[in-house]
Amino acid sequence: MILRAMETVVSNHISELDKDMAKAVILLASSEMTKVKDLVCDWQQAASSVLVAVGKRFVGMVMEEMLGKFQPGVLPHCFVVQTLANLSISNVFGMVPFLTSVLSTMLPMLGMAKHDTMRVVFCCALQRFSESTLEYLANLDQAPDPTVRKDTFAFDISSAYDTLFYHWLQSREAKLRLAVVEALGPMSHLLPSEKLEEQLPKLLPGVLALYKKHAETSHVSKSLGQILEAAVSVGSRTLEVQLDSLLAALHAQICVPVESSSPLVTSNRKEVLRCFTVLACCSPERLLAFLLPKLDSSHERTRVGSLQVLRHIINSAAAQMEVKKPFILSSMRLPLLDTNSKVKRAVVQVISAMAHHGYLEQPGGEAMLEYIVQQCALPPDTQPQKPGNGEEPTADSVRDISVSTLYLVSTTVDRMSDVLWPYLLEFLTPVHFTGALTPLCRSLVHLAQKRQEAGTDTLLIQYDGNVTLPSPYAIATRLLTVSSSPYLGGGRGAASLCLLNILHRDIHPSLGQRWATTIPLLLEYLDEHTEETLSQKEWEEKLLVFLRDSLAVVSDNTWTCQLSLEMCKQLPCYNGTPQEKNFLYKCVGTALGAASSKDVVRKLLQELLETARYQEEAEREGLACCFGICAISHLDDTLAQLEDFVRSDVFRKSVGIFNIFKDRSDHEVEKVKGTLILCYGHVAARAPRELVLARAESDILRNMFQCFSTKDPALQLCLAQSVCMVCQAICSSAQAGSFHFSRKAELVSQMMDFIKAEPQDSLRTPIRKKAMLACTHLVSLEPELEEQAQTDMIHGCLHSVMAVLPEPEGEDGLQESLYLDTMHALEDLLRSTLRRNMTPQGLQIMVEHLSPWIKSPRGYERARALGLSACLLQFFLEHLCVSALVPFHNLGLLVGLFSPRCADLWPATRQEAVSCVYSLLYLQLGYEGFSHDYRDDVVERLLSLKDGLVHPDPAILFHTCHSVAQIIAKRLPPDQLISLLLTLFESLGDPDKNCSRAATVMINCLLKERGNMLLEKVPEIMSVLRSKLQETREEHVLQSAQHSVYLLASQHYVAVVSSLLGSPLPFDSHTCTLWRALAVEPSLTTQVLGLLLEKMNKDVPFKESRAFLLSSSPDRVATLLPLAATCALHEVTSAPASGPAVTELYPELFAGLLLRVSCTVGVQLPRNLQAKERRATSSASVSKTLDPCSSAVDALRAMLLRGGSEDVVQRMELERGWESLRTSVGHEDGVARLASAMAKFAGPRLPLVMKALLSTQSSVYEAQRVTSTAFLAELLNSNVVNDLMLLESLLNNLAARQKDPCASVRRLVLRGLANIASGSPNEVRTHGPQLLTAMISGLDDGDDPHSLVALEAMAGLAKLLGLVDPGDLRSVLLHTAIRIRPFFDSEKMEFRSVSIRLFGHLNKACHGDCEDVFLEQVVGGLVPLLLHLQDPQAPVAGACRFALRMCGPNLECEELAAVFQKHLQDGRGLHFGEFLNTTCKHLMCHFPDLLGRLVSTSLFYFKSSWEDVRAAAPMLTGFLVLHVEPQHRSQVDLEQLTAALQLLLKDPAPTVRVKAAETLGRLVKFA
Repeated sequence: MILRAMETVVSNHISELDKDMAKAVILLASSEMTKVKDLVCDWQQAASSVLVAVGKRFVGMVMEEMLGKFQPGVLPHCFVVQTLANLSISNVFGMVPFLTSVLSTMLPMLGMAKHDTMRVVFCCALQRFSESTLEYLANLDQAPDPTVRKDTFAFDISSAYDTLFYHWLQSREAKLRLAVVEALGPMSHLLPSEKLEEQLPKLLPGVLALYKKHAETSHVSKSLGQILEAAVSVGSRTLEVQLDSLLAALHAQICVPVESSSPLVTSNRKEVLRCFTVLACCSPERLLAFLLPKLDSSHERTRVGSLQVLRHIINSAAAQMEVKKPFILSSMRLPLLDTNSKVKRAVVQVISAMAHHGYLEQPGGEAMLEYIVQQCALPPDTQPQKPGNGEEPTADSVRDISVSTLYLVSTTVDRMSDVLWPYLLEFLTPVHFTGALTPLCRSLVHLAQKRQEAGTDTLLIQYDGNVTLPSPYAIATRLLTVSSSPYLGGGRGAASLCLLNILHRDIHPSLGQRWATTIPLLLEYLDEHTEETLSQKEWEEKLLVFLRDSLAVVSDNTWTCQLSLEMCKQLPCYNGTPQEKNFLYKCVGTALGAASSKDVVRKLLQELLETARYQEEAEREGLACCFGICAISHLDDTLAQLEDFVRSDVFRKSVGIFNIFKDRSDHEVEKVKGTLILCYGHVAARAPRELVLARAESDILRNMFQCFSTKDPALQLCLAQSVCMVCQAICSSAQAGSFHFSRKAELVSQMMDFIKAEPQDSLRTPIRKKAMLACTHLVSLEPELEEQAQTDMIHGCLHSVMAVLPEPEGEDGLQESLYLDTMHALEDLLRSTLRRNMTPQGLQIMVEHLSPWIKSPRGYERARALGLSACLLQFFLEHLCVSALVPFHNLGLLVGLFSPRCADLWPATRQEAVSCVYSLLYLQLGYEGFSHDYRDDVVERLLSLKDGLVHPDPAILFHTCHSVAQIIAKRLPPDQLISLLLTLFESLGDPDKNCSRAATVMINCLLKERGNMLLEKVPEIMSVLRSKLQETREEHVLQSAQHSVYLLASQHYVAVVSSLLGSPLPFDSHTCTLWRALAVEPSLTTQVLGLLLEKMNKDVPFKESRAFLLSSSPDRVATLLPLAATCALHEVTSAPASGPAVTELYPELFAGLLLRVSCTVGVQLPRNLQAKERRATSSASVSKTLDPCSSAVDALRAMLLRGGSEDVVQRMELERGWESLRTSVGHEDGVARLASAMAKFAGPRLPLVMKALLSTQSSVYEAQRVTSTAFLAELLNSNVVNDLMLLESLLNNLAARQKDPCASVRRLVLRGLANIASGSPNEVRTHGPQLLTAMISGLDDGDDPHSLVALEAMAGLAKLLGLVDPGDLRSVLLHTAIRIRPFFDSEKMEFRSVSIRLFGHLNKACHGDCEDVFLEQVVGGLVPLLLHLQDPQAPVAGACRFALRMCGPNLECEELAAVFQKHLQDGRGLHFGEFLNTTCKHLMCHFPDLLGRLVSTSLFYFKSSWEDVRAAAPMLTGFLVLHVEPQHRSQVDLEQLTAALQLLLKDPAPTVRVKAAETLGRLVKFA
């Protein structure tokens, strides 16, 4: 890097370097270069370069240093020799004087060099020394020593030559051989002449042989060229002998197939061509004799190579080739016919060289020019050349080089001007030279400009005897026609116009001034556009205006007629280019229109009709345009000629007006018909408007009507197009308003037939478009279409376009263009129809036609329909004219139809939907009186929202829809709100889920923004919501409906609740969903729950009716409103979100629902609902059956769950309390279980709950009083009432209910009072008197026919006796014992059991303090108690055991008490006979006076209804008699006893008879 930097510095600042510094640099570089003997190329090369740079100024100092290292007899360092060699090139004049000594030192070293590397260095040095010497000798006038001669070096170079050629050239090392041959080239110039002549026979073959040994031959060719130049310079005769081998070897090098882009190949070809130049200068005849025959070779490379050599020698050996020009030209005949692209390219290059050297002025030169023009006319290559394939030039490259050649020859070779002009004009008109028009015109323009600059005032084109030149008419026609496709052929339009402009005098003398203005404008128009942006129609119209203007300037009928004839003559030339022929037809029409000779006009029109190629569509259209343009000036003649043609002999076999030639097929006939119909259409379209109305029906349409029966699509298209043009012409007439088109409906019907005949799913022809355009113009004419006809027309046109399947992506653009044109035609038709009824109703009718397509499940159909709608609305808005402030009554319907499409799956549809809403809102503003230019800030926001609709993210999309709805809400009149909402509700079922979701968003936004105005419409909205939910199962619709109900209820909750309550029972799942929607917001939920409670409690819960006249009791039938309210409460409280509201209303809800349960137990559904239930059950259409009580229980359960009392619900489920609540039998038990669970798990709730229930004391419904009393009574069974300090109020309330007329209430009151014993036992003493009084009162309750109150009183007393104060008990003890005694033998097990157990408790309470009076009751109860030990009911027997154990102590007989305690323990088996025997023994032992009393009581049970008791009674009697002392037997009436026992012997029960017999046996003691 340092050495390279030194070289750069020295090179750039050599003049500033002094000797001392130079010496230091030289020493440093020399040292760095030679300090290492081994080669380190980069390092040593950098040091050598420094020395060479210093040597440019201080060559002596460098040579002194180098020669010090270049000593005789010692091989020097390689880079010392290389430095000397490079220095000789960089400083020729400073170095050559040293070469003699250097060579004398170096030559002996050649033999010492044994390594190829050193030999290569010596070869390079000899090459450089020879080159520098030759340069020195060539510039002796500038040399410091002009005495130096070539001979000075001859000996040394000769010696070196021998070593190199004879020894080193034979080396196997390729690099050395190349170095040798590179050196031999310049050395050959320094060899003595004799030596060179002597060596040539060996040298030339030796060098040529290297071509076969080396792939890279540029060095060989360069050296060969130098040797040949040296040989020629000495006039060698040996060269003649070697010429054939030289030419063959060199020609082979030219023809080698290699990459032309390689620098080595390019260099080799350059050196080989240099060799050919040397040979051409010395032997031109032999060279041409060798070269020209090879032009006919069968090998492409040979032909191309030969042409390249020929071009080179034409340029480089011009003097030697001068006399060979005819020979060379004649030899080019075959190459001109060659079709190979490479050969063509080479031929063009040869012709270019010939042009520069005067060959083309020779005979045969015109063929060369024609060849160039032919190549310019080649079609451009449409296929791009494959990369890397540079072997074969494309036709495009041949054409490009030919174009360049033609232009260069025209502009740079002055001698060619007279050759090219006017000869090139002959190539303008032939069709096969069309591709060359652009370069031809440019060349001709340049040549013409040169001739103009020469100052000649004569015409540029001289026709003196030159019959091959095209006429001015032909030139004008040709150039104008090809200008219609201005960008073809590389811009032929501009080139043609430029040529036309410069030839203006030759075309016509009058055109110069006008064309000088108009043609530049045309050229400027072309510059402003490209092939993609240029409108062909506009451009052609400009050219036709140009032609029309030119004809007006000429104003010469003869000239115009000649031009017309020439145009007609050239028409066949354009059969291959339909577009240009079409334009030429228009030019013919324009020219004929300018002609004043009617005969010529009619004659040419007749020729056009007879010669037209009717099979070509463009030609048919062009011919029709021609007639139309001509009709502008010659309407009558044009129509007359058409009539004449139709009536001519050609139609001899015609049946109708348009039957065509007898020898033509039906297809051709249809084509001719179509063309004539088109002619009529164009005539009507172009002719003066004031003349068309009179001829429209009589001359034009009359002929067209006869062809409507055709089924040929092409003819149909022509008919539609022509009708369209005729109608358009009529409409554009000033008198169109007064024109009455009698056959209008017929034409419309025919157009519709054409449309309906088209395939519905594809669009392949413009028939639809043309037919709809015709209908568009027909609609605006009088008379107006009937309503049905108009409907059919719109429906048919919509269906024909909307249903067309979209083309796949990337398909032909023509199809897309046709579709767009057809859609525009449909838009025009709809606008035209709407224009006749510019009212809201008219707009509604149009939208109704589009509505099915707007809601289509196919996205492309929706997109089209929305586009049309937007177009119509915009049109309606632009043409809105409000004479009075009238309502836009259908605004809501229209906005509701379009707004959901703002979320359509297709982005284009979304955009159009916003546009529709935008227009509708401005229409409303217009109807409100605002001006057209008024801009509303709110509505304008819609435009900014369009960007949000492009985004596919649903969140952004629906947010945008919400914003759209907000704008609508702000600008929509109140009276339109409900219609908008109802329309949006219809969109909930849209097949496009996005639109359905958008509708939900908009509905809820509108309800939120404007819902306060909808009070009267709530029932209608709710009804629609329910019906929509029944129609769809989409989750988003369900959620939206819930939100809608919530929004409505938040503003009109009473109306919403009332509406929902009116829903059919049982509620279906959708109605239930809507109920649950009311639980979203706590404050609203609280209001709703309160209202539902009011509704539930306000009406009577049931009505009584008799199903049959003879039925004993009326049926209870549920009333609908409370039932519906109950179901609604269940649904609302089932929603998780209702928790806060339920918690707030917990007491009221609990009490209300509990009482509702009480009122519905056993209540039936109304008959109509029963039937509905049966149908629903059979069809399984509802998830659960409807039962009044169950619905109340479910609501209560849901309320408890939502109110946080899950434990209560769970306990009820575990104890099956919910099932108990539903049944009449288990209802009280269910209520008790509920109260127990509430007391345990919901204690804090009880005060308010109890407060709500206490108020039911005065309820008119017995069931409610019973249920509330049962609940309150069970609360006393828990200590929680004491903890909550509710005991006093509860006792007071229950005490007040003791007088209730309902026995069940009185019974439950007693149960509740008794529950204090278990719930608050410590409080029993406090309230003992009150409790005992209540119980005794219950025992005495005479209004209860079933004594259930007494039963409850007995059970209560049993629970209380152990807890009350004994003093309080003593006063009621006897009364109680007496009162309960009758129940011992009750038929009802419960009564027996409870009364006997109570008797036991009474005895227990008297232990140790039993009064005689009570003892009497104990004795009186012994017999029943003993006998009922055999009671069939276990509870009764158990009660008896307990009672006897309690009685024992009071009998003051320890033995008897002990027996009772021993035998009557609970759970212990009892041997009744043994026990009874023992008991009777002790009784008679201690109480013998009781015998008579006990036996008489026992006799009573002989008639007992229980078998076991009847059996036990005689046993008791027998044991008593058995153990009584004789003195006491008189207490027994033996006769009575015997009679009773004898009756028992007849008892049906065997056991009884056995026991009676046993007792009779024991009576023996009495005998």
